[in-house]
Amino acid sequence: MDPRFITKTMHAYLDYPVAAALMGLPFLLGLGSSHPLAFWLSVVTGVAAFTLTLLTDHKTGLIPVLPYSFHLVVDFLVGVTFAVAPFVLGFSGIDAGFYWLNAAAVLTVVSLQKPEESPLVQSAQ
Repeated sequence: MDPRFITKTMHAYLDYPVAAALMGLPFLLGLGSSHPLAFWLSVVTGVAAFTLTLLTDHKTGLIPVLPYSFHLVVDFLVGVTFAVAPFVLGFSGIDAGFYWLNAAAVLTVVSLQKPEESPLVQSAQ
């Protein structure tokens, strides 16, 4: 049994709240105490995630010009960046925890992404 259960539609509905959280939580949590980039990395990533979602070819993309596979690659790269940022940039305390928790969440969602069926398989059914 394949444990990957997150569909393209489920992912699409998660994207906007996640982008909003990445933009808003640094203010609410007071990120940046160990390094100013701990604050701004999240805010800028949130803006980029919002833009990526708007442009992705999925259910909630308003201008669907980017393939969903590209979106998943970007999500994976964000997860890896968030995992290593505390080490590379010297984040500590809540700053480090915020990025490690988000890295784990993003990488979990990407790894549990259900593979899409090709259009040929769908049309044959």
